[in-house]
Amino acid sequence: MTRHQDNSSKPHLPATLSDREFQRFSTFIYDHIGIKMPPAKKTMLEARLQKRLKANSIRSFEEYGDYVFSQEGRATELIHLIDVVTTNKTDFFREPGHFDYMVKVAIPNIVEDRENLLREPLRIWSAGCSTGEEPYTLTMVLSEYAVGRPGFRVAITASDICTEVLKIAHTAIYPEERTDTIPLNLKKKYLTRSREKSRALIRISPSLRSLVSFKRINFMDDDFGISEKMDIIFCRNVVIYFDKLTQQALMRKFHKQLRPGGYLFIGHSETLSGLDVDFKAVASTVYRKE
Repeated sequence: MTRHQDNSSKPHLPATLSDREFQRFSTFIYDHIGIKMPPAKKTMLEARLQKRLKANSIRSFEEYGDYVFSQEGRATELIHLIDVVTTNKTDFFREPGHFDYMVKVAIPNIVEDRENLLREPLRIWSAGCSTGEEPYTLTMVLSEYAVGRPGFRVAITASDICTEVLKIAHTAIYPEERTDTIPLNLKKKYLTRSREKSRALIRISPSLRSLVSFKRINFMDDDFGISEKMDIIFCRNVVIYFDKLTQQALMRKFHKQLRPGGYLFIGHSETLSGLDVDFKAVASTVYRKE
């Protein structure tokens, strides 16, 4: 199917998402990325998909659906559909109590349990990292923790399903106002300002960027493509968009990805209560694999 045909001679009226097409897209979104789209989300989905209709010079949602689910569309457009329907909200030092617990309780327990931690790095996965504020917060916190602890090393894997936010995360460049939640001493130590005075931008220092590797990962995949077992997984404010069955399946996969004694941190609006998963609650929204 060839896109971008010239329809400039025809008046362009905004497409309307029918109930039938909404069901078609919402079923696919649930099956492919686990996000539940109830009827109340129809208007939101219509507005977000309008951007892709315009980008592809397509005039109806039916035509767009035929395209995105075709062989060509799955190869070239599907990733853009996922990008526009996923929600990406994050901040530096969001829910700061988790970072305190990590350095005061979780890491000392892991170090005590693992005699070989000086021979290989502490491995942390920021799952659903959005534009990168969480993994870079982790690099600051852990770099400070490493002071006075020779041999302590860390390797952070950061993932998201959205390619657009991963591009931002990889550049590690942010508007300066986004850094208001970073303590001043850490700003001075780990951030650099843009040389262009007219652009209020900062960049994370190379020493911190080198600690993070970014990957595109779909939580619905059976295999995350991560060969190493993790010591800590942060997956915060992500599973609130999933139903209970999807949450349970994902948490079981996280459990498998963790080392024995590893920790899982979830968002303060989330819980594992009611899920059949083998985690022990050790603090508010913090769980451990025994």
